[in-house]
Amino acid sequence: MKKSTALALTAIAFAASAATSAFAAEPIIGLITKTDSNPFFVKMKEGAEAAAKKGGAKLLSAAGKQDGDTASQISALENMAAAGAKTILITSTGDAIIPTIKKVRDQGVQVIALDSPVGDGTATDALFATNNYKAGELIGAYAKAALKGKKPVIATMDLFPATPWAPSVTTVSWLVLA
Repeated sequence: MKKSTALALTAIAFAASAATSAFAAEPIIGLITKTDSNPFFVKMKEGAEAAAKKGGAKLLSAAGKQDGDTASQISALENMAAAGAKTILITSTGDAIIPTIKKVRDQGVQVIALDSPVGDGTATDALFATNNYKAGELIGAYAKAALKGKKPVIATMDLFPATPWAPSVTTVSWLVLA
């Protein structure tokens, strides 16, 4: 009895999945990162690939040739929308991409910003990012405790002036040297 019930359930599941696949293709999701050389974005892509495989989705991915490569991101958005992506996640290079985001959203594509907002934050459907200000406070508190009263030497690393997530400063990382 148990064996025939299991066979019946397997047959029903197979029939249901075959019928579903006849009417609906696997979901297509896009991921656009700033570059494919930054370890942060490499790990982001690896995680997206694993999640897409586990969830039965097709992942389209693209990256700029270097930081600030808006043209590649615009092309990727357009290509992914044309390929049937219903959701595109993007680590945007800046506000120049907003008209293209609007265009693909008008086509019914959900666009989610990752890592930093696009423009004033209304250009995309959602934002998943770190609160960098709070992270800076926590890093500072840790550094202060770790230095145990020693005077710190601090270096900054700059990326681009007036980035969307830090409009008045260029500092993106702080390194405490003791």
